[in-house]
Amino acid sequence: MAEILLFNALREAIDEEMARDPNVCVMGEDVGHYGGSYKVTKDLYQKYGELRVLDTPIAENAFTGMAVGAAMTGLRPIVEGMNMGFLLLAFNQISNNMGMLRYTSGGNYTIPTVVRGPGGVGRQLGAEHSQRLEAYFHAIPGIKIVACSTPTNAKGLMKAAIRDNNPVVFFEHVLLYNLSEEIPSGEYICALDQAEIVRGGRDLTILTYSRMRHHCLKAVQQLEAEGIDVELIDLISLKPFDLDTICASIRKTHKVIIVEECMKTGGIAAELIALITENCFDELDARPVRLSSQDIPTPYNGQLENLTIIQPHQIVTAAKNLTQGAL
Repeated sequence: MAEILLFNALREAIDEEMARDPNVCVMGEDVGHYGGSYKVTKDLYQKYGELRVLDTPIAENAFTGMAVGAAMTGLRPIVEGMNMGFLLLAFNQISNNMGMLRYTSGGNYTIPTVVRGPGGVGRQLGAEHSQRLEAYFHAIPGIKIVACSTPTNAKGLMKAAIRDNNPVVFFEHVLLYNLSEEIPSGEYICALDQAEIVRGGRDLTILTYSRMRHHCLKAVQQLEAEGIDVELIDLISLKPFDLDTICASIRKTHKVIIVEECMKTGGIAAELIALITENCFDELDARPVRLSSQDIPTPYNGQLENLTIIQPHQIVTAAKNLTQGAL
């Protein structure tokens, strides 16, 4: 076991896959000489050359389209968005080409592309740099979506995403890059479609992902001290959801809270509640609860910013109300 920061875990994954497969390449703004906005690609251009680690113009739609074309010819491109919000400028390429071409070509082309970069609500980064875009991409047919939350799953998921023959949108949270933990040594890969049971429990299921995993862990510590036994599940895969794990947990606890940083309207929790209602409604002893960000652009002011997203004390309150029958 070796302790490593999350951004270095991602870098290791990309480095190992580039060494393993000469078709893997990286493209994006400042990914080469500068090493990426959060140093995920630091020094890789020196090792693999400037054509495999390609600094692009500030033109997201153009270089994402170039990645789609490269994938059609047999390469396995990794597209870095300097900020995931900027990749809204490439939404056309991701939705109309990346997600569709395998289907519209009758299977003649595969698009093994990873679209990755920092996202989520930062610390006073302003509205345009603190967007929660999971739900924007969630509606696109033909893509997979994962959200890493620890150095361990960051590395394993990145390696799996690069090897997958489908386009994968890979969410990294801007406030988790300096998270440190020991990760397994040697080769390992995490499944792209499998949730992680972070903690088993019998009284209540909490579903979450990305940075909110760590908010939930703080809440669970307090709830455990008060005698509430929580089963905490990190979704990891946002498309497709691991419904087997989710429904198995609800059949055990009969209560569920979904904690997300995404907006409430049309968010990940909204889709999850619909699926839970369809698949395990009869197992519920209380209505599902969703704790989501407010439907407003993220304020720059630090205190207001904190008020727009869910905090651990709100999770504690919701869990107590649900388990004690107040909801």
